[in-house]
Amino acid sequence: MADEITRALDRIAAGEVAAAVESSTLDFKTQGRSIGDTLEDLADAVACFANGGGGSVVVGVADKVGGAQAFVGHTLHVDATKHRIFELTDPPLLADVREVQHAAGSVLVITVPRGATVHRVKKKMPTERVGTSCETMSTQRVAAVVGERSGDDWSAHDSGVSLAQVEELAIAAARVRLERSEDTRRRTRARLSTPDLLRALGVVTPKGALTNAGALLFSGISQLPTVVSYVYRRTPAGALAVNEQLGGPLLTALERAFELVEARIESTSVNIGQGQQVQVGDLPTAAVREAIVNAVMHRDYRRSDRVTIEHSPTRMRVTSPGGFISGVTVDNVLTTSSRTRNQQLANAVRELGFAETAGTGVDRMFAEMARIGHEPPVFEAGPDLVRVTLAGGAPNATLTRFVATLPPAEADDADTMLTLLTMLSRRFVDAEFMSHRLQKPNLDEAEAVLVRLASDPVRLIEPTRETARSAHPRYRLREEPVAALGATVKYYRRTPDQLDRKVIAMVAETGTINSKMVQLMLDLDVRGASRLLHQLVERGILVRTSKATRGVGVTYGPGTKFPRRSRRRAESGTLGSAQQDQLDFE
Repeated sequence: MADEITRALDRIAAGEVAAAVESSTLDFKTQGRSIGDTLEDLADAVACFANGGGGSVVVGVADKVGGAQAFVGHTLHVDATKHRIFELTDPPLLADVREVQHAAGSVLVITVPRGATVHRVKKKMPTERVGTSCETMSTQRVAAVVGERSGDDWSAHDSGVSLAQVEELAIAAARVRLERSEDTRRRTRARLSTPDLLRALGVVTPKGALTNAGALLFSGISQLPTVVSYVYRRTPAGALAVNEQLGGPLLTALERAFELVEARIESTSVNIGQGQQVQVGDLPTAAVREAIVNAVMHRDYRRSDRVTIEHSPTRMRVTSPGGFISGVTVDNVLTTSSRTRNQQLANAVRELGFAETAGTGVDRMFAEMARIGHEPPVFEAGPDLVRVTLAGGAPNATLTRFVATLPPAEADDADTMLTLLTMLSRRFVDAEFMSHRLQKPNLDEAEAVLVRLASDPVRLIEPTRETARSAHPRYRLREEPVAALGATVKYYRRTPDQLDRKVIAMVAETGTINSKMVQLMLDLDVRGASRLLHQLVERGILVRTSKATRGVGVTYGPGTKFPRRSRRRAESGTLGSAQQDQLDFE
């Protein structure tokens, strides 16, 4: 938190406005004319943060101007402010209040952790921090947050549904999933009797009835007539082509939802070398499944809404009822510790193989999207819903091939894939830039990722020579990845005419050329250089001049269509650099 405040104050002092640097954990305030009104306003803000994931209020900075004039100061006393916030909040909140000296001016920083329950001020409706605003909490939301923080697990409550009321189709589906597991213990459970299987999954109460998780997964008896809604449009705003409302049991509804989505995912064959091909979908199946499973696993079942899946050829959007569990935001969903309001349901879902182990599901979504060249999942959240959008489209075959050459652990790592994806369009990155992209507010954590990617055995990036000795250097892609990724690296992209002119200029200068020279000159890999030379030979611009047919021993010289002016230069061995960009084609 201290790092975030320091960086924010530095940015404001440099000219940015405070409103632009506020976040889900940071708010700026100015002192009003009345000390009493100001302290009540601060108590409201502190309660709002406590009802969310915690945060800090900085007093003494105007939010609509930047630079030194933004630091307007305050006259509040540290102890009096702390005491008054304690008096005004219900239950009372003990916030940390301290004076912070910055080069541009003094500010008061009030920091509050996530509360143990829901707090309010003067019997007002409680609020919670959502994005950069304090939103009023509904009665349902208050109940959900109180339940979460008291350790109450709705999914573990007695449902009143007996074991005799489970649906055999759901039990059969569970057995199939367990039997296919690579885990011997899970395969053994597939052969248990139905009561023992349900007990092994932890969905039976001590009295022998199904818990809410058990009733939801294995019976059609639920307060939710529809648990998942699936709609498909041929264009994002087009008419409905498919509209299916899936009722319980949840286990079979999930299986059906997967079938509906995957039947409409287009696949592309990508050659990854050594005669191997992989089928890559316009939406990665693993990311799709994680998005759907997370929605049903973490949603608020005290609400009667359904999970909705909106699918089109270029996008899939999954909306889950109920906001994030307190402490989770769109800014930390990738890195925050895994928690769920439905722990028993989550345990059963993971045991059945629907979801990754705790804390890896969102990481996998990010990694799977980035490794085929798609932007990361986009999360939206409010008090009543969480929505994730996956952008589809044809995969980037060149990037997919390159990722296949990385160590498997790196290819599955969200930090690695997000850094690589970022550097396809950005020549340089540093820890400060990547901290936001990787959702790592601590710069040292972001720097550790970059250092790892610059070291053996990965060696994906390297610090620039000018900044290598600084605490947080700037990094760029190494030559080898640039060559392998070719035109996928946007800032190295060159048109065919530009490549032709460079090769012709080299031949005009030296009289001959080979594949290795082309690779070094144009930052191409072996395949790219070979393809370019082959095309120039086919067009008559070059001709093979050696007896060798393979390897660096194959040389090329001017062909019948080689530009006449360049041919004369090649024969005389004198081509001025100013003339190289003016080569004319016949």
